Amino acid sequence: MTKVKSPTRLRPEDRQAAQPPRFDSLEQEAYLNLWRTYDRLKAIEEELFAEFELSAQQYNALRLLRDAAPEALPTLVLAARLVSRAPDITRLVDRLEVRSLVRRERLAHNRRVVRIAITPEGETLLDRMAERVVACGTRQLGHLPSADLTALIDLLRAARRPHEVAEDAPVNPDSRS
Repeated sequence: MTKVKSPTRLRPEDRQAAQPPRFDSLEQEAYLNLWRTYDRLKAIEEELFAEFELSAQQYNALRLLRDAAPEALPTLVLAARLVSRAPDITRLVDRLEVRSLVRRERLAHNRRVVRIAITPEGETLLDRMAERVVACGTRQLGHLPSADLTALIDLLRAARRPHEVAEDAPVNPDSRS
């Protein structure tokens, strides 16, 4: 009778060394962790905004317009200030306008320039959402101490800084929308 050799048991540290690396680089690991975190936190945000029939970008546009009020913002300025890019800002504004949350204004001296302003209905909606938005942020990151949140904010700003240089160029408010 031949004795079958039992498999050799590896110590945990040897097992880890024997596995191929999960990431191609430290940068890739950091990026994929950022992406996974964003996905988890975005699901919580989407749940909230769905209750108000808004997307995160629409909410962001309304918030920016309220901050600019009583001034209206040129469409391109609004698009440049959004947290994430809006390749079709016109369609985003169309959806808000259909709900009477924003209004478009055209300049008399230059009809090509379209300016966007929040309406009283848009301000009322933001007021109704305010407490829920704060609660959403608390649900997403409230478990982290203030010092960690501050460090995270600083790290994220540093990570994106070299990629925003060209995007931060001032937008001519009278440029074509």
